[in-house]
Amino acid sequence: MLSPSRSICFSEGISRLKKLSVSRVPLHRRANITCVALGSSARSLQATNLNADQDLTKSIMERVDALQSSQGQAGGAGGRTTYQAFKEADRAWSRLRNLPVGAAVGPAPRFVQQYQGPPGVPSPEFDVVVCGGTLGIFVATALAARGLRVAVLERGPLRGRSQEWNISKKEMEELSKFSVLSEEEVQSCIAVEFNPVRIGFHGGANVWTKDVLNIGVSPAKLIDKVKARFQGLGGAVLEEVALQGISVFPNSASLLVSPNRVVEGDDPLQGRTAVSCKLVLDCMGHGSPIVNQLRWGTKPDGVCIVVGTMASGFINNSTGDVIATIDDLSTDKGLQYFWEAFPAGSGPTDRTTYMFTYLDADPLRPSMKQVMDDYWKLMPRYQGVELSDLEFKRVLFGYFPTYRDSPIQPGFDRVLQIGDASGIQSPLSFGGFGALTRHLGRLTNAVSEAVQHDLLDKSNLSFIHSYNPGLSSAWMLQRAMSVRPSDSPPANLINRMLSGNFAAMSKLGEPVMKPFLQDVIQFQPLLQTMAAQMVQDPLSIPQLLAHVGPGPLADWIRHVAGLGAFSTLYQIASTLGLDHPNSGLSGQLSPELRFRLNRLLESWEYGSGKDYKLVQ
Repeated sequence: MLSPSRSICFSEGISRLKKLSVSRVPLHRRANITCVALGSSARSLQATNLNADQDLTKSIMERVDALQSSQGQAGGAGGRTTYQAFKEADRAWSRLRNLPVGAAVGPAPRFVQQYQGPPGVPSPEFDVVVCGGTLGIFVATALAARGLRVAVLERGPLRGRSQEWNISKKEMEELSKFSVLSEEEVQSCIAVEFNPVRIGFHGGANVWTKDVLNIGVSPAKLIDKVKARFQGLGGAVLEEVALQGISVFPNSASLLVSPNRVVEGDDPLQGRTAVSCKLVLDCMGHGSPIVNQLRWGTKPDGVCIVVGTMASGFINNSTGDVIATIDDLSTDKGLQYFWEAFPAGSGPTDRTTYMFTYLDADPLRPSMKQVMDDYWKLMPRYQGVELSDLEFKRVLFGYFPTYRDSPIQPGFDRVLQIGDASGIQSPLSFGGFGALTRHLGRLTNAVSEAVQHDLLDKSNLSFIHSYNPGLSSAWMLQRAMSVRPSDSPPANLINRMLSGNFAAMSKLGEPVMKPFLQDVIQFQPLLQTMAAQMVQDPLSIPQLLAHVGPGPLADWIRHVAGLGAFSTLYQIASTLGLDHPNSGLSGQLSPELRFRLNRLLESWEYGSGKDYKLVQ
């Protein structure tokens, strides 16, 4: 169920693709999705030789490459040709599948080095340096609004991508709540808004709801406005600067940097190779070199491969699909394909369509090329169109690895992961932007307090990313929606499970369904849904339990028990008035104990999903 996380007989009648044209848009680095933009302003290309016997993925992307070459190549990652970028992503996926584990992988890199000896810089120039600006700029701005000295480090230009982010308005409102933007500025970044949205599974009835992932936000406008706001608050933006390594000292952190551009004039990096701060926030995604060091020698527990396009030519374009299927399990590949589709703000017939699947990193898993080939075959039947009737503007592809031991614990003093780098995003939606906005207030409060009282050792920072039973319990759902290479469950098992699950939630109403669709798992709604599904389809339960397996099931029960415990603890804390930071008992404690208590109360609140308030 991606947020921003799709049998056709492809006949000889497909003789051409209309107007494949390209604009220079940087690769979409958010959550490792590559977005290759195909702009409507470029000249058209008639694909007259395209037929069913050809490699369709190769044919389409090579034609895109030809148009890019005719326009000239942009510099950096965004200038890479579509097919080249796709092949690089597929090679990376192959390396991940065949990655050695444990000692066989060799010694870990030392990107971050911690020293106990010299004190480092006596007076760091920044309180916080945020590495990775595409999503990090939001946290950086919220911290700057609290009066902290903040810098954002970005290896390329700090700008948003052309591909819209689909999100719920409730999540966007967090930006104005924490002074990142005004309500008017947030509204101005919404490119499209639509209702209702559908949840539908092959063989089951459709379920419709409203106000979930129903707005498309322009990242280009959004990040441009947040960047201006950040700089207006005194924040420093260090663009086109590569991070080479980090040295952590007892009283500061020093970031070794090198510009990816010519430094001249009054450039803030003039003559410097290092930037000092009290705290480093790693917002560089799951590909972060710091995360790579911390997770060295381990494979992800779950992966989501996603492919898709944004194209013009869709007639029925007034509603969206949050999650849907059109077939049962593909038994030859061991994959269940899911779909999402959203109207795009660039035109009345423009629509973004994703196909995705959950799997692990087993060497036997299919390549991204195989998944993309399936997309071209299946998407026309899903959307009721012919490929020849569409004008493709963007091609999307990537993979999302996640780990069960998330959120990741700090491995060093003065370094903390946030966003996708922390693993706080759901293993179901992989929605990095939505997860960041949900946790924006929690992170802003915690980081501000930690910096204020110099509680920046890894022991104290670990309280910011403590155990989250809601996140951990989602892993069983991801396991249930995927198939291990050695298993052969009934082909309709996943569709039957999900159809029953959402039918039960629909009957129970929005207080049950809305939180789940926005990546919030709560104890009482979870139990209600399970009970309702067991009553309406009791024969599916034994098959589902056999599919999941005893080990994951026992682990899930443990996390559900934790979810119940956190719900109870937060309710008690709220009754006693302890859920308000720096009030009651917490105001009588030392700064360190007060910091830890505040983080504990937050972990109970967010871990139980009690931070979610249903908007009527």
